[in-house]
Parts: sequence; structure tokens; C-alpha cells
Amino acid sequence: MAHEIPIWQKANLTLEEAAAYYNIGINKLRQMTDTKECEKYVLWVGNRRLIKRKPFEAYLQSEYSI
Repeated sequence: MAHEIPIWQKANLTLEEAAAYYNIGINKLRQMTDTKECEKYVLWVGNRRLIKRKPFEAYLQSEYSI
């Protein structure tokens, strides 16, 4: 029996989950995670990128626009 963990309790989010949770498009998230400064909030697992939820929230709080 697989248990589904709510998005707000996950430490890392897929791009699809992050897009739904933060209301940011997947293409915009891809663009944001292709930069050098994204090291703070992106975890690479092979070629999959996961968004570290808490550091990404802190990043968004400090930005005026994205």
C-alpha cells in the first residue's frame, strides 16, 4: 500500500509538482534552474532536477520578480 505524501510536506519537488505548488510554469522553472545561482535550491539526481522546497521558498521571498 503506497502512501502519498502531500506536496507541502515533501523536501524536494519535481518540476511538475513545483509548477503546480508555486503557480509558476514548467518552462520558467527550467529557465530558472539552468542558471548558476540555482545551486541553492536545485538537487540533481542524474539528469532529473528536483526543487528543494524550503530554499526555493526563501529564494522567492527575496525576489521582486522572476
